[in-house]
This record gives sequence, structure tokens and C-alpha cells, in this order.
Amino acid sequence: MKSDPKFDPKGLIRESYRIEGISDAECRSIFLDWAISLPDGTATERALQALLARHGKDAPDHPMTRVMREGLTRMATPRRRGGWRARQRRSI
Repeated sequence: MKSDPKFDPKGLIRESYRIEGISDAECRSIFLDWAISLPDGTATERALQALLARHGKDAPDHPMTRVMREGLTRMATPRRRGGWRARQRRSI
């Protein structure tokens, strides 16, 4: 299956599904490289949804499918940032 160059410019996601015995850690590393390789202006959430639709439906238990689903979940759940400094009252 050919990959969409708009969402997988280097074919990294496509190739990860071809690697027999690939681990979760290896998939996370590939995922990071994929994210860095996206062209400017690409909607990451849309790209992940498209790649999951293309590759994940045929391999629901594949480590890359899990990593991409986790990526979508984390994008939807913003994390609080700032620690104790963000909680300090600011004087005007």
C-alpha cells in the first residue's frame, strides 16, 4: 500500500508496519521522526487520523497503531504546564 506523501512524506509510518517484530519503543522513535518530518502547516491530528484509517484498520494490535492512537489521545488532553510558578499570585 502506497503512503500519502502529504501525511507520511518519508513513508516512515508505512514502513513501520512492514517491520516484523517491531517494538513499541521503536515505533515511538519512528513516530517522533515522522512528526518532525511533517511539512509546515500540516494538521498533525488530521494526518494521524488519515494514517490510522489507512494502516491501523488492518493492524489494530500493531505497536504503531497503539502509538498513533496514543498520540491522538494526548493531543486531545492538554497538560497543565508551569508548575509552582504558574500558581504564584502575580503582583501588579
